[in-house]
Amino acid sequence: MELLTLINKAEQTHQLEKAEIVALLESAEINQELFAAADQVRRRYVGDEVHLRGLIEFSNICKQNCLYCGLRRDNKSLERYRLEPDVIIDFARKARDYGYRTMVLQSGEDSGYSLVEMQYIIRKIKELDVAITLSVGEKSREEYKAYKDAGADRYLLRIETTDQALYDAMDPGMSHANRLRCLRDLKELGFEVGSGCLVGLPGQTLESLADDILFFKEIDADMIGVGPFIPNPDTPLKDQQGGAFELSLKVMAIVRLLMPDINIPATTAMESLNPNGRIIALNSGANVVMPNVTEGDYRRMYALYPGKICIGDTPAHCRTCITGKISGIGRKISQDCGYRKRRS
Repeated sequence: MELLTLINKAEQTHQLEKAEIVALLESAEINQELFAAADQVRRRYVGDEVHLRGLIEFSNICKQNCLYCGLRRDNKSLERYRLEPDVIIDFARKARDYGYRTMVLQSGEDSGYSLVEMQYIIRKIKELDVAITLSVGEKSREEYKAYKDAGADRYLLRIETTDQALYDAMDPGMSHANRLRCLRDLKELGFEVGSGCLVGLPGQTLESLADDILFFKEIDADMIGVGPFIPNPDTPLKDQQGGAFELSLKVMAIVRLLMPDINIPATTAMESLNPNGRIIALNSGANVVMPNVTEGDYRRMYALYPGKICIGDTPAHCRTCITGKISGIGRKISQDCGYRKRRS
């Protein structure tokens, strides 16, 4: 199987078989060619603009107990917080003043907000003329519909892994089938749907990662986030090896080749492993960056994994910093909300 031929096939047809994806993931010989092809497809389909999404981490309380996550329910060493609705809205208002056109409202699976409160938050932020992405976990179809009716545009729900045995091992008490139900409901309700995977989970195989990529294509996701698993010292996986930057980048690049017009973030976790991680990702197929616009000590307390970047920075500094990095590679910041533009 000629690897360069496979890259060319993916670049031209946006199709690969599972065995072909595995072959690309296995080999280190063609990494630069793979990244260059993904960058070409990115340029051709979504252009040189980079979409900034302002990330508001509004609660680190979570009822779930995922083995890899620092926000897990049984982590007793984490200082917990839950922002008041008007504080969340104020952070969004300030982020709009910094020029952000999308707000990403992210939390643990926190049942402390009523549906009425969530609708109020969404409606008030929507008045700022921005797109709203929610990332608040598994909810009922009725709740998702209420979010949509209030003005939410996008929903991010990472599958993390499509390998059911691995999912069951990593996410005790959760249902793989229910995760799929949520994604299906969100799509049917008209959200732009984001998903993604962790690379390097204990017991994960390249075949499993290939299945993840094909799953994203099958559900026609609008945004895919790929990041390395980084062991957290306050979790049961604290002594595991963790995921590799290069393999995460390869998974992301293949996603771009197979799904040419979607939005792909250069994830923060990439930069936690490599000081230039987000810029390298932007040059390997990514077109989105999600700077943190949460203020104060809450950045430190949203402790998904160790080594998380920018926890001591202000939103204003983050905006200036990432703008400079993007300009430095000849790209420019988008001035619109960055909805997916489907291209045949």
